[in-house]
Amino acid sequence: MTAIDTAIRAAAADIELIGVSKAYDAKTVVIPLLNVALRPGEFTVVLGPSGCGKSTLLQMIAGLERVSGGKILIGGREVQDLEPKHRGCAMVFQNYALYPHMTVAENMAYSLKVAGVSKVERTERVATVATMLGLADYLSRKPGQLSGGQRQRVAIGRAIIREPGVLLFDEPLSNLDAQLRHDMRVELADLHHRIGATSVFVTHDQVEAMTLADRILILNKGRIEQFDTPKAIYHHPASVFVAKFIGAPPMNILAVVGDGSTLRLADGQVIANYAGKGNFQLGIRPEDIVVNSGGPIHAQICYREDLGSHEILEANIAGEQLRIATPFGAEIDTTSTLSLSFPRARLHLFDGETGRAMSHTFDETEVTPASVRVYQ
Repeated sequence: MTAIDTAIRAAAADIELIGVSKAYDAKTVVIPLLNVALRPGEFTVVLGPSGCGKSTLLQMIAGLERVSGGKILIGGREVQDLEPKHRGCAMVFQNYALYPHMTVAENMAYSLKVAGVSKVERTERVATVATMLGLADYLSRKPGQLSGGQRQRVAIGRAIIREPGVLLFDEPLSNLDAQLRHDMRVELADLHHRIGATSVFVTHDQVEAMTLADRILILNKGRIEQFDTPKAIYHHPASVFVAKFIGAPPMNILAVVGDGSTLRLADGQVIANYAGKGNFQLGIRPEDIVVNSGGPIHAQICYREDLGSHEILEANIAGEQLRIATPFGAEIDTTSTLSLSFPRARLHLFDGETGRAMSHTFDETEVTPASVRVYQ
């Protein structure tokens, strides 16, 4: 572990947002009210669709956007009224934001030069960070002579050379191609493991979120839908929004009606034995659906995608779309109606009105084809 690794790990600070809001005017409210606490040394990914407020949230932490209300604490110190340079944060941008006329070494050392750090120390820190990021052979080059991945590493190096307590990433991988994105995810995960900085990473890419995060903060229209570990979010989504946002393909959501003993689709097919009454939304992930000849649930195949390792089948069930991920090597006849089973342990139940997850217990009595009837 280098001196920079040690310094960053020691500086890692917690972040707390208390009643934070952001509005540009009465009609343009980006974040209505937000309360969240991020642990020191944690890698938090802020995930959500375009326009949900995730970049605005990051910029408020950095001080690039003023809060409309509430408090931001970093390391227990209120910072919402401080200038960015006094907050102890370093930021990595989507567009790299490198000085084109400076070399790699000069770009990384610039903030230290402005801060009055001696040339000897600047040179030592640049060498350390360059070795850490695989840039030692490129220090004399200018950004225009580098690949996209190399430029992003320079931007990261420029951030960590300051030994910040908080690292902020604003969609840093979105300009890279698929292979470079994968490589940079691996490098970022390794870097975080080494330096232990409190990191906040904004993205709309669920793969980046699932592979990098200690915890994922999912935003929807400026509100927190769920804040939990990747595994918990995938297996226990708190809402229909989360269920449909996480997963490739996403979770299937079907409208069902509870009659006090069963849950039925619009065409009368019984999905599960259930004591509740009312309108619900039922979720099941594509990989959890079992395709077999004796399954009690029937769907009509519409389309198939062969991905080599497995197939994605799209079917019509009670007028709704159903996606099915087949296991590797499975031989499935897709020329006729599919017979399916939905394992009870893999079902998710959501409120029909709010879309929020409900606690539930399904009767484990097997649903058989005899249970299926079509309402006239």
